[in-house]
Amino acid sequence: MTLTVTHCAPCFQGEWVWVDPGIGVPIGARVKLTDTGHQLLVDDEGKEHKLSQKEEGSIRVMHPTSVEGVDDMIRLGDLNEAGLLRNLLVRHRQGIIYTYTGSVLVAVNPYQELPLYTADQVRLYHGRRLGELPPHVFAIADTCYFNMRRHNRDQCCIISGESGAGKTESTKLVLQFLAAVSGQHSWIEQQILEANPILEAFGNAKTIRNDNSSRFGKYVEIFFNKDGAIEGARMEQYLLEKSRVCHQAMEERNYHIFYCMLAGMTAEQKKTLCLGNAAEFSYLKRGDCIVCDGRDDAKDYTRIRTALKILTFTETHCWEILKLLAALLHLGNVSFEATILNNMESSDVSLSDHFTFAAKLLEVQPAALAVSLTYRSFMTNRERVSKPLNSEQAADSRDAFVKAIYGKLFIWIVGRINSAIHKTPTNGPKYVRNSIGLLDIFGFENFDSNSFEQLCINFANEQLQQFFVRHVFKLEQEEYTKEDIVWKSITFSDNTDTLDLLAVKPLNVLALIDEESHFPKGTDVTMLNKMNRAHAKCNKYIPSKNTHDMEFGIRHFAGVVHYDSNGFLEKNRDALNSGILKLIEASTNTLLQQLFEKERQVSTLSGQFRQSLDSLMNALSKCQPHFIRCFKPNDDKKSMVFDRNLCIRQLRYSGMIDTIKIRKLGYPIRHTFKQFLQRYRVLLNTTVCDPKTDAHDSLLERERERELNRKTNDHMYLLLRESFLLLSVSFNQLQLGFERLQSTIRGRLARGRYLKELAAAVTMQSQVRGYLARKSYKSKREAVTVLQAHTRGMLARKTTNKMKTDVSAVFLSAQERMARERSAAELQQRLEDVLSQSQEAAAKPEPVSEQEMVETMFGFLPNRVAVGGREGPAPEGFEVRLTTNVPEEQPVVDYDDENEEFSFTKFSALHFQGSATYSHIKQRLRQPLLYHEDEGDALACLTVWWIILRFMGDIAEPKLINQEPSAPTPNQNNLGQRQNRRLSNLVGLDQVLYIRTQPQIQFNFVHCNANELDPSKLDPSKLDPSKLDPSKLDSSKLDPSKLLEALSVLVCPCRDEIYCQIIKQLVNNKNQKSSLRGWVLLSICLGIFPPTELLMQVSLNFLGRGPSSYGPYCAERLRRIVANGERGEPPCWIELQAVKTKKATQVSVALMDGLSVSLPVDSACTSAEVCQALAKKVNLKDIYGFSLYIGFCEKVWSLGSGGRHVMDAISQCEQEVRRKGEEEQHAPWRLYFRKELFTPWHDSSIDAVSTDLIYRQVIRGLKSGEYHSEKEDDFVQLAAMYYYVTFGSAISGENAKKVVEECITTELIETKSQGKLIQLVNAAHTQSTDSVKGDVVDYARQKWPIYFSKFYEVTQMSGPPLPKSNFIVAINWNGISFQDEKEKKLIELSYPEVTGVNKSRYGQGPVQIFQKCVLSVSLATLRGQFLLQSVDAGEMADLIQWYLEGLKERSVYAVALQDVNKQGRSMTMNHLITHLTDGEYSPARGWIKGTNERTGNTGAISTDTVLVLPTLEKPSDTTLVRSPDQKKTVAQNAHEREEAISPVSLKEFALEYFRQPGKEGGRGAQARGAGREKLWAASKEPIKQPLLKIFLLSLTFPSPILKYMGDYPIKQVRQPIELTDQIFGPATQHVPLQDEVYCQIMRQMTSNSSRYYGWQLMWLCTGLFSPSQSLLRYTQRFLESRPREPLAADCLQRLQMLLRKLPPHQVEVDAIQQNSSQIFHKIHFPNDSTELFEVTSTTRIRDLVRNIAYKLILASADGYGLFMKTPNKVHFKFLSQLFGEREKPIFKRSEGPCFSGAPATMPYLVIFMRKLWFNVTPGRDLTSDLTFHFPQEFPKYLRGYHKCTKEEMISLAGLLFRVKVDTDRSQFVMIPRMLKELVPADEIKTMSPEDWKKHIISSYNKQAGITLDEAKVAFLKGICHWPTFGCAFFEVKQTSEPSYPSIVQIAISKQGVSFIDPKTKELLVMHPFNRITNWSSGSTYFHMTIGNLVKGNSFLCETSLVSGHYVFALKMRDVTSYKPASVHFVSSNFFCQRNS
Repeated sequence: MTLTVTHCAPCFQGEWVWVDPGIGVPIGARVKLTDTGHQLLVDDEGKEHKLSQKEEGSIRVMHPTSVEGVDDMIRLGDLNEAGLLRNLLVRHRQGIIYTYTGSVLVAVNPYQELPLYTADQVRLYHGRRLGELPPHVFAIADTCYFNMRRHNRDQCCIISGESGAGKTESTKLVLQFLAAVSGQHSWIEQQILEANPILEAFGNAKTIRNDNSSRFGKYVEIFFNKDGAIEGARMEQYLLEKSRVCHQAMEERNYHIFYCMLAGMTAEQKKTLCLGNAAEFSYLKRGDCIVCDGRDDAKDYTRIRTALKILTFTETHCWEILKLLAALLHLGNVSFEATILNNMESSDVSLSDHFTFAAKLLEVQPAALAVSLTYRSFMTNRERVSKPLNSEQAADSRDAFVKAIYGKLFIWIVGRINSAIHKTPTNGPKYVRNSIGLLDIFGFENFDSNSFEQLCINFANEQLQQFFVRHVFKLEQEEYTKEDIVWKSITFSDNTDTLDLLAVKPLNVLALIDEESHFPKGTDVTMLNKMNRAHAKCNKYIPSKNTHDMEFGIRHFAGVVHYDSNGFLEKNRDALNSGILKLIEASTNTLLQQLFEKERQVSTLSGQFRQSLDSLMNALSKCQPHFIRCFKPNDDKKSMVFDRNLCIRQLRYSGMIDTIKIRKLGYPIRHTFKQFLQRYRVLLNTTVCDPKTDAHDSLLERERERELNRKTNDHMYLLLRESFLLLSVSFNQLQLGFERLQSTIRGRLARGRYLKELAAAVTMQSQVRGYLARKSYKSKREAVTVLQAHTRGMLARKTTNKMKTDVSAVFLSAQERMARERSAAELQQRLEDVLSQSQEAAAKPEPVSEQEMVETMFGFLPNRVAVGGREGPAPEGFEVRLTTNVPEEQPVVDYDDENEEFSFTKFSALHFQGSATYSHIKQRLRQPLLYHEDEGDALACLTVWWIILRFMGDIAEPKLINQEPSAPTPNQNNLGQRQNRRLSNLVGLDQVLYIRTQPQIQFNFVHCNANELDPSKLDPSKLDPSKLDPSKLDSSKLDPSKLLEALSVLVCPCRDEIYCQIIKQLVNNKNQKSSLRGWVLLSICLGIFPPTELLMQVSLNFLGRGPSSYGPYCAERLRRIVANGERGEPPCWIELQAVKTKKATQVSVALMDGLSVSLPVDSACTSAEVCQALAKKVNLKDIYGFSLYIGFCEKVWSLGSGGRHVMDAISQCEQEVRRKGEEEQHAPWRLYFRKELFTPWHDSSIDAVSTDLIYRQVIRGLKSGEYHSEKEDDFVQLAAMYYYVTFGSAISGENAKKVVEECITTELIETKSQGKLIQLVNAAHTQSTDSVKGDVVDYARQKWPIYFSKFYEVTQMSGPPLPKSNFIVAINWNGISFQDEKEKKLIELSYPEVTGVNKSRYGQGPVQIFQKCVLSVSLATLRGQFLLQSVDAGEMADLIQWYLEGLKERSVYAVALQDVNKQGRSMTMNHLITHLTDGEYSPARGWIKGTNERTGNTGAISTDTVLVLPTLEKPSDTTLVRSPDQKKTVAQNAHEREEAISPVSLKEFALEYFRQPGKEGGRGAQARGAGREKLWAASKEPIKQPLLKIFLLSLTFPSPILKYMGDYPIKQVRQPIELTDQIFGPATQHVPLQDEVYCQIMRQMTSNSSRYYGWQLMWLCTGLFSPSQSLLRYTQRFLESRPREPLAADCLQRLQMLLRKLPPHQVEVDAIQQNSSQIFHKIHFPNDSTELFEVTSTTRIRDLVRNIAYKLILASADGYGLFMKTPNKVHFKFLSQLFGEREKPIFKRSEGPCFSGAPATMPYLVIFMRKLWFNVTPGRDLTSDLTFHFPQEFPKYLRGYHKCTKEEMISLAGLLFRVKVDTDRSQFVMIPRMLKELVPADEIKTMSPEDWKKHIISSYNKQAGITLDEAKVAFLKGICHWPTFGCAFFEVKQTSEPSYPSIVQIAISKQGVSFIDPKTKELLVMHPFNRITNWSSGSTYFHMTIGNLVKGNSFLCETSLVSGHYVFALKMRDVTSYKPASVHFVSSNFFCQRNS
């Protein structure tokens, strides 16, 4: 190396100097003296160089700051390129990668992991000023966050650098830091972080320089709310490198997603997509690099799929993406063959599977794809021409197609990510939120060959460089202005000229490229010529050398770059062949079409890029910028290697040199006063120096100059200095010698000690080994001796026995020996015969087909099933005969679904108790599969298991000893229980109604919830397992219907249990017969009741994997029963026949015209479906009112046309027959289709088919006597009409006789002579018309409305007095009739008399636990309000409401509700108004045109002042009276007694603050004074504008205020909470509206008789917020002037309370509605006790918690909290943790405030319990132990969460038994049944019940003498030392860690988060909280990051509960934010929220 020394002052030994190595930048070197006195230079690389005497005196000394390096390079004394470069070198060697340059952070890639990104580092840098701590990327991130929150200004951070410099990692670190300091742990934060793996997969690839190089630029904008919490983000991508998809350089790879996909997909998925490994695809192996070291593609694929799931990509989305990626890979393997077509070069697609697969995946025709790739179509002047492409052009066309698809796919993915993470603000358009933008963009590029992409990239860098330089210059100006320094304007050169050349000036480079791209004949040559001509004189442009040279150059800020213009135009056009675009339009691939939806918008690539870049620069200019410059120290990705040339180039590219230039143009040397004083103080002649004064500044400078001049000219000074240096060198050498001597002596001593210790150790080892060997030999010898003794004894005993046998044999007689030998021979022969027979039987098994097994199973069914009770063969098409020759699939299937999402295997592992497996067994269960809280349910489930085993033949039938042949069957035994069962809604043919003699409500237990049943209200025998003794059930004789009937009471509590048991017995069941019986049983169950939601998806998955003979059949039955609802009866006989054939059952439905229609029905078929099918078959259009009827034993009852199950009705008939002792198959039931109801607006001319059916029904009813009439003329008229329809207009005596016989009842014929009737019919026949059938229908409808009615049995609970309280309600088109059992009318109501109808639950108690529960109907009429109770109250109320609404829609009559005396619309209350529907006014806008029938006036009428009457005819006068209290006049109400003190109004306040009146006075214009008066006084009309002058929102609350106070009519009944939400909701969100609410309330309370309700609003309002200072004084005076009002004083006291955020709570509104200002709330405790505590509108959770702790006399309130439980949720909500702020409310609405509509309220329980178990010591606080600790820990222990020994369990069981029974020893016998309350659930089976009983009794006796409370405390003391004591447990699914089981148990305690194996209870790992860097929750997921932010382990788990993740997150927040020194409770208002 040649060193060039910079001339300067001479240097001495040890000093650092600058030398020029010839690379353009000086480097550092240290002066060294040789022994000869010559000077050497040792450079930074350690190389020595000699210096000549001439050069020794010309070395430039290095500034001290450049020797060791500084944090901020602005402070360098050598402020130049060399100083910056060496500073980075020194810090890089020290392992310091971050350095500041002013506010710019320089980050050098260390190429190794550093411990700089832990959670401790996040906390360290959060809230610290920039420069206060060493440089760090977290410091820049925190500066952005701090400035954003402090200045409310958007921030941006620009991260730039070359590929491999670490831009992507720096961006991720900033994101991680912002998510951590946001502190919300919200799911949106995790979604933003999870976007990185997706973008990296699709946009990053391995390059030579970087294994994870981003091949695109991105701008991430993170949005924060006003509290600094992240609430969304948005991402923009720039210039993806699409060419990489088709071409890669050597040692480079394609995008990561292709390799991850191939490595991570399942074999089945790869087979579907026809994929193999990466080496098989051309696009993936062109770089000759398949594997990337350090990357696990399979693991990355799992991470990508997880991220996609978190970002709401559905499975369909993921699969469509994989299909497109696979298609691209297949297209890459497509090759082309060169051909000649019409003397032109062309090509054909080579036939291959890849081409076929590509077309299939793209969902296009292969021929069309081939044409689009091998031809190019373009437009000429007249037509479109197709030109063939040669093979190379075809390959280019294919690559362009592939690049276009991938580029569009990438843009689509970014859009999907934005849709998930970008949330539009919901707080209105004026809501302002701040943001922090992160720009991760490509750095300056200059390669050997630069193309169009490099031009765009460098153009972007030019823009960013100008932005950077101007920002630095601006900072410099601000610094001088801040220091008040007078300075001249700094002029510096920027890159404006370059930008002008590229994009600003006319005919700029990019504009010329765009212009040439639009010319069809434009080429790269013409483009280059234009640029050369236009910019030849520009000094920034370098034209091409000659006409053949295609390169041009541009002088960029970082150097000259030469660009190869070949391909510029093609890349810029970025357009696809029109043939390919047509191909895409023809594709059926939805995603592919979505990608190219906007393809028609033709734009050049440079235009798009410039537009995006302009948008980016505009966004950056509005933000406060921060810069991170990423550097890579070398190109080899090695740590601790620093390439000077590479780094100096990056310094120049990054703009650091420009920063230095700007600084050097001003005042580059800057010292703080402290630094300056420290440096120059030695020059002072005085010791007095006050930094606060300026008097010493001039003195200091003068003395410094004088001293420097003196010392510089002093020769002695130079000699002393040289002597000192020589002396220091000698001293250093002497010191070095002493150090060497000391080290030698110490080494000798240490070696001596080591040798002695080694000898001693060898001696000790030999002695120990000898001792162990002797001990082992001795023990083995003793064992051998014992073994020999036992062996000798055994041999001796054997010899003795043999001798005894021989002796006895000698003495036996010969006869005895012969007898013994003969018997032994006979026995041997019998054994051989039995063995041979069994072998023959096994060798020849009889084949049994599935058909035969089914026939055997359903052998109890008759060969021919009776249809509808008729004997004999079934109708044609009804019975399906089975053929025995068709083989069917056997239902024995190997089951393996572990990879399925809804796997029964996983379900069993998660939910089955104990060690129960998911597969078939033949043993009895010791406990149910699923957990049941009720012991009766658990025992019943075991009985179910025994029955299922017997039915499936998995266990042998027990032999019934001494069984009498006449023993009753199980069904006969059950007859007594069904004795009182009735057929619902019976209607006989000879009577209209069927009345029960003993009315009672019966419920079917199929519809009930076992957990909510009241045992005291039920028959205990139904839940007694002995009643279902399996030993008494013979499965061979027990058919499926009887089995299900026997189990009917167990369906609801054991529903999932039954399905789990059946499925378990089907899984891996190798017994064909057993499996078949199981599938039959499963199919029957699926026709009766579905599984619950917990098991639904698992059941569907299981059925989908079932055999083809039963799987689809059962799945369809499940779908049907889910859609139509569960059944209420066991299956009937025809259902079992259908199960046998697996086909639908055909039933015949009789029509009233005598025909029958055969319809297919299944188990889930409803009457509505049958009616619809019938209507479709007979072409019936007007179907309303037609119902399905079932006839049975001369009785007929309606099934309606709704959701009633047809098979339930048939089953009821069969059961009734069975009750009578007959066979079910002969049940005489029939189905009919009849008209049941008419509409008031029925028109017979609409549907001829409907009219004909009703006509036939009427005629039949006349003959059968169903329709009665007291007038014989009715019969005659109808008979005459029938005559005309049947025989026409001709008159004949014979025909008249037939008509009389067919129409008129026999009784009437006998009463009247037949001849007389014939004469009357003939006379009436002449009067008939053409529309005779319609006349018959209308005649019957008008005459007999009661016969076309629906009947309901009701009980009157309240209302006007009636003769009876139990009666029948008949509803028809004419009205509502109340009748007794004798059909006597009690009252009859027309619809105009009905003013309203409501339904609600009646009463409290166990009745409400059923789904078919008793409801009540509130019927409001002009005669009073009737409250009626009925089982079918809901249906009755809906029918009445439907009639009312239908009549109102068609009615033209209305009645006036109030007096109106205004111009054009005068009317008086109760006047009849006729609505004129001429379209002049729109009722939807609140106005109609009407005529007053009394006055005749016509005009516009407000719909609020009239009531539409539900009638089609003019109503009577009695129905017009709407108010019984009409006698009281308004004048009497207005003249009330004046108050003693004149009340104060808002008149004075209105003069100054109210708006100008005049526009609210209506049509009658009023004087100015009167108008002003109207604004502050009450009004009956809502105002349309706010009262105050300043307002933000349109008013929504004046009308609700009037409605609440009764001053404005309400169209529908509304609860008070709805109105208060509308009044106060907007005001709680917008402070300026609060004064408006006060003014509106006080205005309406002034001079208003209904001000009583206004005081309620005032009371609520004062508890929410206080008025402003300007209104406060007037409000106080308003309240003080009304002392007689009860609430005035309370309102004054509440006036200045704290601000609340939500409207009043339901409890507050209810309290004030009851005139009570005191509110008591019930608080529940874990020990099932409750207590009332008083709360107010301003009570906060903190105060309530302390009050509860004080009242309970707890030792401390620390660690306790409030929880809330709602009825439809199984989890608790942490009330104290719903929000992070202290002032947030407690009862949170799920969707925000509800200002309109129904109130979002539901019942809830508030529970007080311990949430944090810190410093809990049992026995210290007895109240806490008994009330909280024991009740909370006891259930955890029983669930088996803790790991404990057998001895501990026995001891604890004894204590728990004492807690249960105290001293009652008689309960010892109950211990086996109480085990689940004494022993952990998973440990019960470790011993038999009797062993447990013995041990528990022993433990109980040892603990004698202690009380119940002492036993509870002793229990706590026994478990408090366990590490899991006080933990919160969560069972989750995880896929992040393969070494862990899929189901793990997470325990959160004060130590940290523990992962436990739920089966073994072994601790897998425990993570302290300081290692959990971040966590978040969302949906059903929970995510944790463990370790540092760069290489931390990501753990994603899924909870089975919907809200389990939420509880998990809140528990984490509680524990991590706990502060022992203070009570950690959120100060939330108790009544601020209401759960929705």
